[in-house]
Amino acid sequence: MKHRITALAALAVFGTAACAPADTPATPAADAVSEAAQQSTSGAPTAGQPAADVLATLPVKGRAAKTGYDRDEFGATWADVDRNGCDTRNDVLARDLTQEQFRPGTQDCVVVSGTLVDPYTAQTIAFEKGDGSSVDIDHVVALSNGWQTGAFGWDETRRTAFANNPLNLLAVDYAANRQKGDGDAATWLPAHRGYRCAYVARQVAVKATYGLWVTQAEHDAIARVLDTCPGEPVPTSTAPVPVDVPAGTSTAVEPFANCDAARSAGAAPLHRGDPGWSDRMDGDGDGTACE
Repeated sequence: MKHRITALAALAVFGTAACAPADTPATPAADAVSEAAQQSTSGAPTAGQPAADVLATLPVKGRAAKTGYDRDEFGATWADVDRNGCDTRNDVLARDLTQEQFRPGTQDCVVVSGTLVDPYTAQTIAFEKGDGSSVDIDHVVALSNGWQTGAFGWDETRRTAFANNPLNLLAVDYAANRQKGDGDAATWLPAHRGYRCAYVARQVAVKATYGLWVTQAEHDAIARVLDTCPGEPVPTSTAPVPVDVPAGTSTAVEPFANCDAARSAGAAPLHRGDPGWSDRMDGDGDGTACE
């Protein structure tokens, strides 16, 4: 099994985490986090339950104001909430990447390289720590969306758990995540159509687990996707969902000679960090080449 899956799975089941390191002054107390974990499990959907059935249980309301929202309201970024010695970002990279390599001396914690089959684009991405523009960790239900659909009323303990729950986190293409921003299903869906059912099912699972609501537009957009895949189950494991890579998608790592070569391989358009990327093909410097 992948590194630390057992610890991550336990975190997902409870919908939150045990606590962060004791030497972090601003971190909520362990007993408070444990209480939040128990509270969140009451709404967790049953294993294998159809996402459409779970969607039907979610309240439908208007979006609350964004007033007061700030990333800091969700606790320390990538806190080690499960106390396994690694921050959440590295936990998710270790879970979702293949051929991952770790920084020596970190007890297989800090991921320095690996390969991601991106669920949002179906592209194969070579990750190198520090490149800053290949792989992001996405909150499937964006933090600001969570804030506007109920999280504004939580305490920091519960929001920290939400922000670090692996059920709500995926390693994805940097450019796709930036394009998504804080959009919900009504405003953004993955370009890779083969992943859309799993994507909205994960959003439904997260919202049910934490008692968040959906807007009418969000509900209807999710329902339209799920209509194309009757019986799509809510995810109940932290293991990454296999990505069905369309035929012709390039997995080359060496840069393409030019855009014609990228198009012939079915890889165009290219985004910075994609296999085969080269800055010389991005004439306008916008991070997308061979449009």
